Amino acid sequence: MDSDRVAEAKALEAAHEYEAEALYRSIITEPLPENGAEIAQKEKESAIVALIELLGRRNRIADLAELARWLRPYFDAVPKAKTAKIVRTLIETLSRCPGSGEVLLALCHEVVQWCRDEKRTFLRQRVETRLASLYLERKQYPEALALITSLLHEVRRMDDRGLLLEVQLLETRLHHALRNISKARAALTGARATANAIYVPPALQGEIDLWAGIIYAEERDYKTAFSYFYESFEVFASIDDSRALDSLKYLLLCKVMTQQTGEIAALLQGRVALRYQGRELDAMRELAAACEKRSVQDLEQVLRTNQQFLTEDPIIRNHLDELYQKLLERNILRIIEPYHRVDLAHIARKLAMPLPQIEAKCSQMILDGKLNGIIDQGAGCLIVHESTQTDALCQDANRLIKNLDEAVSNLFMLAARLR
Repeated sequence: MDSDRVAEAKALEAAHEYEAEALYRSIITEPLPENGAEIAQKEKESAIVALIELLGRRNRIADLAELARWLRPYFDAVPKAKTAKIVRTLIETLSRCPGSGEVLLALCHEVVQWCRDEKRTFLRQRVETRLASLYLERKQYPEALALITSLLHEVRRMDDRGLLLEVQLLETRLHHALRNISKARAALTGARATANAIYVPPALQGEIDLWAGIIYAEERDYKTAFSYFYESFEVFASIDDSRALDSLKYLLLCKVMTQQTGEIAALLQGRVALRYQGRELDAMRELAAACEKRSVQDLEQVLRTNQQFLTEDPIIRNHLDELYQKLLERNILRIIEPYHRVDLAHIARKLAMPLPQIEAKCSQMILDGKLNGIIDQGAGCLIVHESTQTDALCQDANRLIKNLDEAVSNLFMLAARLR
């Protein structure tokens, strides 16, 4: 009888949405009978979950937020663990609704305050973790940092390792967003140590591997980053997680950055990778083709055409400037290779780039030691010097003279003290 009423309400959803909602609410508000209270309680839980799903499908953001308040009398009569499960389901459903950012943020603040008043520590910590994630997505970094720091201190003291792992991964993401790579690496190291002591669900293990790859890529260790991206791709693909596509794009980026573009075709023809074929992987193919041809113009064209898939991805964007600069340097070195003296205007024409930009780049390459020469600004040309081989004997002699000078200086200082 009870389960039939929930099934009846679900059958009404398509044609009579508000009648189904009214039936769900009536089931939830009914007093528990003396006999069969456990069955009635399960029916109420099923009705609440079904009502949350209904409001979520209809994108009724305000009604979902109001439902969290409307259910509070019910929460007072059920175990805290069930309350936590329902509240988290409601928050996750609301987060999937387009345009729910402000309402979700306000609801999280409201739930946190309610948890403090009711002394529901377990639920408060998990909602605060979700709130910290929201701050991070909204680029409210000071608020996210303060909340994560507080959570880390509290969760470590309670030894809740599952939640600690989630907070440490949030800390990794935060420091990466702040471009503090050393702290991001430290947070990730802590997360991996925590993960070794507990069972980690596949999705969370994939996220750990994904961020390990991102951190290694930031440190320009693309070979190690590739292996972590590959691990995360396999994990996400095995559970049909949408992040598998991100891992696949990033491992292809590693091949581009290490100039191993010839291996990209084989990677994309793998049985698992074929499931993710689409515009985003086409953009990575075009990026690899432009780099293989060493064409700055083709690279600029690819970035303009695929802005949505390349420059708007923060992880890829962090490496695109380095990729562009490396490609530009290789092009300049290729053009000037046959010459001892070459007009800067000639280089600019060959690369179809503004003269001031070429002049600035050549100056930078000279200062970085990547180009042996000088710029004659009066004549507007680059003078390339012959590369000189450093004599090992001269280097050894210089070191010997320097060491003898230090020894004699120390002897003079000792003699002065003895006087």
